[in-house]
Amino acid sequence: MGLFSIKKKAPFEPAVEDLSAVYGADSHIDASEFETVGTDAGNMESIVRPSISFWKDALSRVRRSKVAMVCLVILLILIVGAIFIPMFSPYSISEQDVTFTHKPPFSTNPITGGLHIFGTDTLGRDIFVRIWYGARISLTVAVAVALIDCFLGVVYGGISGYFGGKLDNVMMRILEVISGIPYLMIVMLLMVVLDRGLGTIILAYSITGWTGMARLVRGQVMSLKEQEFLVAAQAMGAKPSRIIARHLVPNLLSVIIVNITLDIPSIIFTEAFLSMLGLGIAPPESSWGIMANEGIQVFQTYPTELVFPAVFICLTMLSFNLLGDQLRDAFDPKLRS
Repeated sequence: MGLFSIKKKAPFEPAVEDLSAVYGADSHIDASEFETVGTDAGNMESIVRPSISFWKDALSRVRRSKVAMVCLVILLILIVGAIFIPMFSPYSISEQDVTFTHKPPFSTNPITGGLHIFGTDTLGRDIFVRIWYGARISLTVAVAVALIDCFLGVVYGGISGYFGGKLDNVMMRILEVISGIPYLMIVMLLMVVLDRGLGTIILAYSITGWTGMARLVRGQVMSLKEQEFLVAAQAMGAKPSRIIARHLVPNLLSVIIVNITLDIPSIIFTEAFLSMLGLGIAPPESSWGIMANEGIQVFQTYPTELVFPAVFICLTMLSFNLLGDQLRDAFDPKLRS
């Protein structure tokens, strides 16, 4: 049956459904007032919305987000500066000048003629180059720990969630025991056995830091393993390792990426906290935590020595947190339009 539309009608004439009320119940509507429109067979198969993949749609929404782009620019500047500024700076992180200590920003040494953009600290070291070297340490620790936690958590949680049953019960009890060990106690024990340094911090945090990722991946796998595409893969004889690597992990990538982005700020803060306690990087190496600890001691007299590392710590953590929030919204299928 074709579709109908009004062919002609005077401007003052009421709508078709009101004609019976105007002319009476027995009024007759002339069929010539209507014409058959029918269906447009040529446009029935047309695609109104362009077909794009899930990843392209998510990335396009990230690019449209001003907050995400600003955070990416800030993080890119931090990464580039942490790599190149210590390399090309005329000062080193351990170079001391006891005749030029506690100087304010943009101070010029009258003897050497060198400019100190962020001033100097209690030993006459350039704060600017130490800030950027501290960024290198903090970002290295954060990225390395995040990747290790991601690998261990995905493997452990994927196996536990996919096989389930008694194996899942045993693995989850082991996970609870590991997550119950205080992280600070592990760091202190490792500091007794190993030397203070970058590797010790990464190892200490990686021992317990992967448990949150494992729980997240386990829950996602348990919800995905009942889907039709996994049942079809099992029916075709695919091995569990192939199902986890080829089917489950790709569907978990969005959740994993968002979780890594949100974990990095806590890792940066933990590294700074340990350095302030004297359990982090050993001097003369520089980190934001060490600089903050030194700045606290002279904060009332020289506040800029604490302000600069604190600002960099806050800016980096805020950028990662806001970027993680934007990625979580971009990867949410419910928000696709």
